[in-house]
Amino acid sequence: MIYKSDISSLKKDMEEKIGQKIIVKESPGKRSKPLEKEAIIEQVYPTYFRVKFEENERRSSYNYTDIFTKSVEVQVYDGEQFKALEPPAIISKKNREEYA
Repeated sequence: MIYKSDISSLKKDMEEKIGQKIIVKESPGKRSKPLEKEAIIEQVYPTYFRVKFEENERRSSYNYTDIFTKSVEVQVYDGEQFKALEPPAIISKKNREEYA
């Protein structure tokens, strides 16, 4: 289960990366190749973030849950190389009570 605090943590991480170059990799389905394109993180919102693709100036939005479910993978350029954006570890309800 993905909690609001998990999404808030990922949103905060994305906010720090606004304007940075990323690679977005979408998993379209079993028979298609994954779509992989360079983009810039343009804006973040409570439940989704928006990117602008460099090659055609097109914009697209993705839900934070897409990253948790691995239907979208994001790699962030740190000035030297692209590194995978890892979502915060999802803690089960039982484990969450132990951390409280």
